[in-house]
Amino acid sequence: MKILSLSLCVLMLALSYAQADTLFRWTDKEGKVHYGDKPADDAVGTETRKFGSAAGAGDDDLSYTVRKAKQDFPVTLYVSADCGELCVRSRALLSKRGVPFNEKNVASKKEQDELKAKTGVNTVPVLMVGKSVLNGFESGQWNSELDLAGYPKTAPYGARPVPPVVPKPAITPEEANPEKTKP
Repeated sequence: MKILSLSLCVLMLALSYAQADTLFRWTDKEGKVHYGDKPADDAVGTETRKFGSAAGAGDDDLSYTVRKAKQDFPVTLYVSADCGELCVRSRALLSKRGVPFNEKNVASKKEQDELKAKTGVNTVPVLMVGKSVLNGFESGQWNSELDLAGYPKTAPYGARPVPPVVPKPAITPEEANPEKTKP
């Protein structure tokens, strides 16, 4: 009995190490398709698939529809620290729909120039859905674009992404002590 249980433990340990995070698909000289963790030496037309944490970290809790929309039409929201109510409403719309998005805070001159080159404007908020650029916040336009991309109209219960916190704008010394700057 001890030998059987020890053998099972060793087998399970060996199987856990054998779990591959890369899968290869190849065709041999006869045209047969094979799959494995290492292609054969005479493999023709080898394809590689990655699995595990590198394949889509953090996407496990998303539905297939949302993962597909995220893959085909990634969403990026451009904001700034002094954007105010428009950026708050922008984040709220994306969160209410359960849209996973990257938020980029445009603070420096270099970031403003990059935004201008990508979108044609220097103002925020700007929403990019795939390659589509939506300047300014207009909920109807944003919802239409997200609908076309395949994102759900509302997030499933408990599936709303937590948006990142945008830092408040830095206070200049004049704003901190207005009495000292008055003549």
